[in-house]
Amino acid sequence: MSSERLSRRVRGIPPSGIRRFFDIAATMPDVISLGVGEPDFITPTAIRVAGQRSIDRTTAYTSNSGLKELRVAIAAHLSARYGVDYDPESELLITVGVSEAMTSTALALFDPGDEVLMPEPCFVAYPACVQFADGIPVYVPTRVEDGFQVTGAALEAAITPHSKAILIGYPSNPTGAVLSRERMLEVAAVAERHDLLVLSDEIYDRLVYGVEHTCFAALPGMKERTVLLGGFSKAYAMTGWRLGWLAAPETITAAVRKIHQYAIMSAPTMSQHAGLEALRSGEASVQAMVAEYNRRRQVIVQGFNSLGLKTFEPQGAFYAFPYVGHLGLSSDEFCDRLLAEEQVAVIPGDAFGPSGAGFVRACYATSMDKLEEALERIERFVRQRS
Repeated sequence: MSSERLSRRVRGIPPSGIRRFFDIAATMPDVISLGVGEPDFITPTAIRVAGQRSIDRTTAYTSNSGLKELRVAIAAHLSARYGVDYDPESELLITVGVSEAMTSTALALFDPGDEVLMPEPCFVAYPACVQFADGIPVYVPTRVEDGFQVTGAALEAAITPHSKAILIGYPSNPTGAVLSRERMLEVAAVAERHDLLVLSDEIYDRLVYGVEHTCFAALPGMKERTVLLGGFSKAYAMTGWRLGWLAAPETITAAVRKIHQYAIMSAPTMSQHAGLEALRSGEASVQAMVAEYNRRRQVIVQGFNSLGLKTFEPQGAFYAFPYVGHLGLSSDEFCDRLLAEEQVAVIPGDAFGPSGAGFVRACYATSMDKLEEALERIERFVRQRS
């Protein structure tokens, strides 16, 4: 069939740069993958048991909004942790991961030609979600010299009469950057000055090291213009359960629910029961996993720096973002050759936006043994080009 039969929308969006390397690595027998951002821990026992028990009780749909008990628990969690209060009846929606929440939000909010500012490097799905709604992603560059933190001035410079929203994701995938409260307030000031919505993807909020995460919706005056996105996949090692949530003012939540109810119906019932158990009893497991990620973070950052691959210290998520441009290879070339010659998979930095050129993303959500072996292989690869 001719590709001309496909929609312009789909033809204009490239395949994910992450999946390309993952698919190649999956065909190779001795690969160490530092590619896909997925915890290597199994979902904690009590959470798995809750999901299994749910299947024994019922496999029916929940309401479109999700289990009321889960929405109440998420509202209580956000209130206790960040001091921001949401009505679980009208301002919370349970989704199939953050990706569904973001895509449904874009379809509910954006008209053709609406511009959405997004600091980059950023997660590969951000521009695609905007483009699926016929909006226009507007990249706002960040620099390693600034710790990949966006500034109010940079956002201000990108504003046009067509600007509709700002999409931020901190802690950041791919850089591991955490936006300081001061910089968050700069973003808030720009949003208020230009009457912009803010989509804040905070899926990595629990994975921070030595700093505190600032919830954007908890900033003064920001709740009424923020779509807060979160989920269970990273902190609770629940990627395959596909469970996320959206918190927003009632009018926005109702609009997103309309998309959600036609496209999805409801998030998986057993996953919702598992998520409820995660909030009730999963904190000790979260703390244990964060401590282990922190140990690995220190090893991989020190390792890259010792190899001459300059790496700023990530303070969140589970990614390092070393610079490789000085080796005379593009990010793509570095990743292709490292995979072919040493069977280590990392992701080109420019898959996450123009500011990622010359960098690569390495996920350290894998065992310490594999990290150490990967660093030895990367050392051999780099030594041959020095």
